[in-house]
Amino acid sequence: MHLLNLGILAHVDAGKTSLTERLLHSAGVIDEVGSVDAGSTQTDTLALERQRGITIKSAVVSFPLAGVTVNLIDTPGHPDFIAEVERVLGVLDGAVLVVSAVEGVQAQTRVLMRTLRRLRIPTLIFVNKIDRRGARTGEVLRAMARRLTPSLVPMGTATALGTPAARFVPGLGAGALDVLADQDDDLLAAYVEGAVTPGRLRAALAAQTRQARVHPVYFGSAATGAGVAGLITGIEELLPAAPGDPEGPLCATVFKIDRGPAGDKAAYVRIFSGTLRTRDRIRYGDGRRAGDPGEGRRGEGRQGDGLPQEGKVTAVSVFDRGTDARAESVGAGRIGKLWGLGGIRIGDTIEALPWARGTAGLPREDLPVRGEVWRRARRQHFAPPTLETVVVPGPHVDRRSLHVALTQLAEQDPLIGVRHDEVRQETSVSLYGEVQKEVVQATLADEYGLGVTFRETTTICVERPLGSGAAVEFNKKDGNPFLATVGLRVDAAPAGSGTDFRLEVELGSMPYAFFKAVEDTVRETLGQGLHGWQVTDCTVTMTHSGYSPRQSHAHQGFDKSMSSTGADFRGLTPLVLVEALRRAGTRVHEPMHRFRIEAPADTLGTLLPVLAHLSAVPQTTAPHGTGCVLEGAVPAAHVHGLGQRLPGLTRGEGELESAFDHYAPVTRAAVPQRARTDHNPLNRKEYLLNVANRLGA
Repeated sequence: MHLLNLGILAHVDAGKTSLTERLLHSAGVIDEVGSVDAGSTQTDTLALERQRGITIKSAVVSFPLAGVTVNLIDTPGHPDFIAEVERVLGVLDGAVLVVSAVEGVQAQTRVLMRTLRRLRIPTLIFVNKIDRRGARTGEVLRAMARRLTPSLVPMGTATALGTPAARFVPGLGAGALDVLADQDDDLLAAYVEGAVTPGRLRAALAAQTRQARVHPVYFGSAATGAGVAGLITGIEELLPAAPGDPEGPLCATVFKIDRGPAGDKAAYVRIFSGTLRTRDRIRYGDGRRAGDPGEGRRGEGRQGDGLPQEGKVTAVSVFDRGTDARAESVGAGRIGKLWGLGGIRIGDTIEALPWARGTAGLPREDLPVRGEVWRRARRQHFAPPTLETVVVPGPHVDRRSLHVALTQLAEQDPLIGVRHDEVRQETSVSLYGEVQKEVVQATLADEYGLGVTFRETTTICVERPLGSGAAVEFNKKDGNPFLATVGLRVDAAPAGSGTDFRLEVELGSMPYAFFKAVEDTVRETLGQGLHGWQVTDCTVTMTHSGYSPRQSHAHQGFDKSMSSTGADFRGLTPLVLVEALRRAGTRVHEPMHRFRIEAPADTLGTLLPVLAHLSAVPQTTAPHGTGCVLEGAVPAAHVHGLGQRLPGLTRGEGELESAFDHYAPVTRAAVPQRARTDHNPLNRKEYLLNVANRLGA
């Protein structure tokens, strides 16, 4: 029996959690189908999920089918929780995309399908709710072909639409051969010669589905069970088995973190190769390299950030027949839970210690299995959050307890970046939207007993250098109070390239620890540029270095006052870097969303002035049936407002979809500023005073 790690994805309220319940019931794992409205489902286990009737955290449940054991992962459907979906994609062998036969293709459906196709994840489509009034399978199928992909293969038809008697009738139509032959020249030749047998057609369907070239479409109802048997057959026959050698070198990745009632930390992992056992000592490290876009939004750092850590697995559990059970080991292809790894985080890759030491000199990309996992872990599937809000503690709320709670939430969702301002005693978090803010508020109240409110949501901008700038400070010269020489040059880099640190000095010219101190401090300092925003898309080069060698007096120990330490380089680097940034100049860029609006053609005259008022830039307008489609770009700060105003501007017929696209220079007179949370190296006198106070000097 082979393994399959299967994701269920959909727009909100499409019925994917109900479909999960129906699949579990059909497999004999549960005796009764749970209800989202009643809060009795297997995968929505959080109290808040049951109250709201939406999925917030991904959940894993296992069930057996004929010849395949499925680890099914139910994911959130609301756009505010897209990061939770992102983490799941890297561990999937296949997916089921659920579309409502009533609501049809939604903006979130398009975002998900684009990503699934880009990552080439084999995907089946299940058109749900054929028993609901207003179900329209033909129209939805045409919309999917137009807005998702034309490579669709209907696996049958639906009858008695919109009634409790709605049923799915299996059978490949004539159009299936056209779609498959379009992807296969040999099949096309056989088609022309009239030599295509049903067996060959089915084999071509399975092969092209596993290659993510075509997508079989099933119709049904999770509520009544109609069409679910056909979908199960497709899962068994058309999706690929999980690859991996249980006897190979250990390689795994972490996609979810949970904490139990006692605060014990559990890591959800996908094993790509090898076998992990209880009491194994392992090495784990960050899947995102320092300087990659999005770095710095993962919440509080950990000791040795960016370096691998070692740990011992104290317990293992695997998923089986609807629950997870303790086991001695978890092997390749499976999903398991690990305990005992206190410093582990989402995105970390795991490898065995003996193997890791034996290949310590090899780059990760040169190791076949690990290279693929490393690339998966680094890949950004969805855009980072572009909104930020300050968390305001309620009366009698201990700020330290709040900070700990937010740090633990960021641990479970790394894109909830926690940013603490010691000067103003404020903590802010980065988010995707207002619903996510409400969930954070409810979670803090329910799980931690902390009442909070939030200030108005603001946009997260970035800074990019305008050109090149260099600065240097020499040891014991020109008022430099640090026993260090540091010279840095900042050069602008192409958009999207992140940050890079390079050396123009000899690596052996001073102890490596001092170079490491400079590089680490450069990356930390770039988190707050001249206007307080993270600086990205630049190369920082170290042009000068120098230090005072270790000094000691006769019959006495090491004299720190005469010898350089790492603190000297950490203290001096921010002053040199901000001066180089000053000379290079930076420009603030704000996040922009691409938008697509479908609206009646006669409302365009009313819509365009509003878009101009919201600083949106329409780029294309095209007729679409009796209406029109308007596409363009709009600042992220105005997306929520556009969505609220659109129904009134279009008689309730307008449909908006938007997604982060790029950062654009801020053109308005008032450049957004972000309050600094560091020692403010922009003001030399204030900075030196703050550093001296910190060191107790």
